[in-house]
Amino acid sequence: MLDVRRMQVLRAVVTSGSVTAAAANLGYTPSAVSQQIGVLEKEAGIALLERYGRGVRPTAAGRLLTEHAAVIGRQVSEAETALADLRAGRTGQIAVRYFATAGADLVAPALARFRTEHPGVRVDLRIADGAPDEEADLTLVVRPRGGGPDGFGDGLRLVHLLDDPYRAVLPRGHPLAGRRTAVDLAELAAEPWVGSERPGPCLDAVLDACAAAGFTPDIAVECEEYATAQGFVAAGLGVSLIPLTGLGSRHPHVVVRKVRGPEPVRAIHAAVRESSLALPAVRGLLRALQEV
Repeated sequence: MLDVRRMQVLRAVVTSGSVTAAAANLGYTPSAVSQQIGVLEKEAGIALLERYGRGVRPTAAGRLLTEHAAVIGRQVSEAETALADLRAGRTGQIAVRYFATAGADLVAPALARFRTEHPGVRVDLRIADGAPDEEADLTLVVRPRGGGPDGFGDGLRLVHLLDDPYRAVLPRGHPLAGRRTAVDLAELAAEPWVGSERPGPCLDAVLDACAAAGFTPDIAVECEEYATAQGFVAAGLGVSLIPLTGLGSRHPHVVVRKVRGPEPVRAIHAAVRESSLALPAVRGLLRALQEV
């Protein structure tokens, strides 16, 4: 295989017209340059230079390799520039995964802020199921409040972003709807419930809080979408608990109240690949998420 560095030495000899001049330009001794050319000729299996007057000139094979060396030199220079831009966070692409209810209130404003600082970085943004994506640089996930990284793979750093408390969603005519203070969770024990979460850490946060209040909710309607759950509540089919970030759009016929005794909370984290933290763009996006 041809050595790229020796090809650049050949190019220096051809463009300068002599081994001595090339050695001076490269900071080598003439014997070192001659040795490099000799090894390259062995690799090529053909003579690359011939004497011409007091200097040398390329053979047909020498001209061919010199042309390719020029192309390689430009490509290497472009690669170095691109790498420097990537290291500085000016270019590149990062993969981000998020769950739906984190989109409007968290991801969107964070990306807007991120793009003002990193306009040349492309963000591959897709909805995921809430589990860390091995191909993603950063994934938004939900963990129990105070929960650690148990169950996460090696090479991931879990960064807490915010605690997202649940609110009681009641039909407008419900006896507790007129109360201005928080609703005790135990007061909802005898009610039919509209489930708003699929099995996982979000539902666990609700069930654990109900267990602490001494009951298991009677889920009369299963639903995995917050807007639809509000519709069922508005129709009088039950009460529900929905996280605050899922209440950006509220149904006109429901009432939302704080919950206590205890207050269910889901903790939103960013699961970041340790290797990706070396990229300024990833650190910038994480910082924007934390600020939002």
